[in-house]
Amino acid sequence: MSRTEDMRERRRIRVAATVGAAAVALTATAGCSAARDTADAVGRTESIAQILARVTTTTEKVGSARVDVTTDVGQGTSVTMKGTYSWGKGLAYDVVMDTSAAQMQPLQDDPKVRALMVDGAYYYNVDPQPAGPLKGKHWMRVDLSAVVGADNADTMVKNADPTAGLRSIGLTKDVKDLGEQTIRGREVRHYRATLDKTRLGAAGKALSTADENSLFHSLVGTVDKVTIDVWVDGKDLPVRVVQVMGKMKVSMDFLRFGGTKAVAAPPASDTADLSKQFEAAGQG
Repeated sequence: MSRTEDMRERRRIRVAATVGAAAVALTATAGCSAARDTADAVGRTESIAQILARVTTTTEKVGSARVDVTTDVGQGTSVTMKGTYSWGKGLAYDVVMDTSAAQMQPLQDDPKVRALMVDGAYYYNVDPQPAGPLKGKHWMRVDLSAVVGADNADTMVKNADPTAGLRSIGLTKDVKDLGEQTIRGREVRHYRATLDKTRLGAAGKALSTADENSLFHSLVGTVDKVTIDVWVDGKDLPVRVVQVMGKMKVSMDFLRFGGTKAVAAPPASDTADLSKQFEAAGQG
């Protein structure tokens, strides 16, 4: 590859790298767990703690859902992902998103791009390129560790349940019961909490140790606290979860629980692994 082609390839990858970092928000705080030594908070918010503990238990059992997820990293355009999200047997999703909003135009002419997360890696459906590592390939693979680092990736994969962090809400001093509301035609109750990163367990440690050169840190910035809103229906299941950390805001609507197909990785012969290029893009 010539120097000019290499520069063009790096530009294409650098633009597309935004998607990888944005998608991290699906699980960046999902698995956070609070320390159990907050007895003063438990006494005052015991009923909320019990409700949200039931929500976590119920959601954990169903293991998957059809979701709409909107990620905003403060760059003027949000990315909406629609599809399935699974946590029963590890972190996985199969979604489609707007190509332009995801800044994937350099790699995909179709107005929609399909994205997968399975076995600790992102996969993006792309147009085969005339040269470079994507020549003749329909899929681009990027290790999650290339975006957030090996230790943080391991934490996120092991804590894939999107409601695990709700136990932290029940134990924090800053929890609020905002009353009954209607979301997507369903009657729900709204809870909100602001969590200092010291109360986020493994997720808080991951946020604190995120490499300043990583794609995740470059988009999210410094995170000192996380705000979580959850809307719960009468079946102890979440209807919507909104998380804000740093410059990033993620809203996840649960449309239907369970019954989703297992997510499978694309054929290796039709996939180009660009993990190293993504690491270089973040450092650049």
